[in-house]
Amino acid sequence: MTKMDVLHAKWMRKPGYREAYESLEEEFALAAAMIEARAKAGLTQEQVAQRMNTTQTVIARLESGRSKPSTRTLERFAEATGARLKISFETPRKIA
Repeated sequence: MTKMDVLHAKWMRKPGYREAYESLEEEFALAAAMIEARAKAGLTQEQVAQRMNTTQTVIARLESGRSKPSTRTLERFAEATGARLKISFETPRKIA
């Protein structure tokens, strides 16, 4: 059985895969940050859901990157996990 990281590395050499993966980079980063905040808080998805007065399914959807949460939802998630929400704008790097 092949490990996912080996397959990912192999697929990243294909331009179409790389472009699709990189186009989703920001969504993956947000999902990863949410998962990390919840893990650092030592909470389950169900516990975060209870603190946000929502369902575990909603939290799973947020953490999967399948939805784009509002700023208010991100604030509520941060509060539920004891994290501080920080939003910033970055200037894209120029390719020479």
